[in-house]
Amino acid sequence: MPDPGSHGYDVKRARLRSEYEDSGVNDQRADRAANEELRREHPARPHGDPDRAAGPKGTRGTSRGDPAIDAEGNPPGPGEGELELRSAAFTDHTLIPDRYAHHRDNVSPPLEWTRAPDGTEELALVCEDPDAPGGTFTHWVVTGLAPDCTGADEGRLPSGATPGRNGFGELGWGGPQPPVGDEAHRYFFRLYAVDRPLGLGEGASAEDVHAAVDGHTLAKGNLVGLFAR
Repeated sequence: MPDPGSHGYDVKRARLRSEYEDSGVNDQRADRAANEELRREHPARPHGDPDRAAGPKGTRGTSRGDPAIDAEGNPPGPGEGELELRSAAFTDHTLIPDRYAHHRDNVSPPLEWTRAPDGTEELALVCEDPDAPGGTFTHWVVTGLAPDCTGADEGRLPSGATPGRNGFGELGWGGPQPPVGDEAHRYFFRLYAVDRPLGLGEGASAEDVHAAVDGHTLAKGNLVGLFAR
């Protein structure tokens, strides 16, 4: 049985949740049932500090499955707050529907988030796959989001937002396209509220965003989707 927060654990959780839904259990109950079954099979083990042990969805911890940490397993930096980032198309650590895949309709998923804190000058969004064979792969970069913006519709950017370049060499969204047969890859959507205009133009890379927000992030939101072919 994989450890809580590991790639294998995330995949098993998504499969269990899907099985419960297929049997007629509604979304919320299916999510709870999958969590409870995994906890029974593999109770959380403390790693030095019991308060930092992995937990079910919605709790804070240090596992890579915790929505409060980033793709590299890092918790928010000092002084950083949290934004609640969510999608009407999928919930945290569940499967992204096929229509958003690169080889299908390749439209960006709808997103919404809580209002950014006072002092925010710009919002920036990045989506990356840390499980790609060649290393972290960029699927979406958006900069120039207004500080009072609270979401993006499916397949559209909010007014004034600027698309960056994804790992396919395209501007805008480039949907999931993991190798056929791989375990489900994880897609980390990260939203940054920063205290200064980033000054990044069209075609900015994820690396550009990470460098620009460093030391200027007031709050951050995380959402993880899974996808396999």
